[in-house]
Amino acid sequence: MTSPIDRIAQDDEAAILALNNEHAAELSWLEAERLSFLLGEAFYARRIGDLEAFIMTFDQDANYDSPNFVWFRERYERFIYVDRVVVAAHARGRGHARRLYQDLFDHAERAGYALVTCEVNIDPPNPASDAFHAALGFAEVGDAVIHGGKKAVRYYVRRIVA
Repeated sequence: MTSPIDRIAQDDEAAILALNNEHAAELSWLEAERLSFLLGEAFYARRIGDLEAFIMTFDQDANYDSPNFVWFRERYERFIYVDRVVVAAHARGRGHARRLYQDLFDHAERAGYALVTCEVNIDPPNPASDAFHAALGFAEVGDAVIHGGKKAVRYYVRRIVA
């Protein structure tokens, strides 16, 4: 039986924060207040099951200062930015990330968006994420070194076909 995709509720925030911070090297560390703020700004924020996975995205109008988000805002007029996708270790290999992305694509298309964007680490490297995004149809559109040279990222865009 497939676990449902549900909106992230306020009651989910402590578990979301814990799962996020287990993966802070790939994402970024969050404090509880910052997570609450970001969820309030999110275009699409969903979880699967009993927090087997989650996704948080923003559109171009979000009040968000991430250098990756700003990179896209400086180059694209209208887009959805995937800020973070996390699958719990015990739930990997079940297709959760793919399901979350497909649900996002459907939601974005219904809302009239044509672009979904994201970034993947170059340093530290994340070859599994590069391959995953390529399989979903994302194409590389740029790269950057951020956080004072501590991280390098590759930027991706996927066009949504109506």
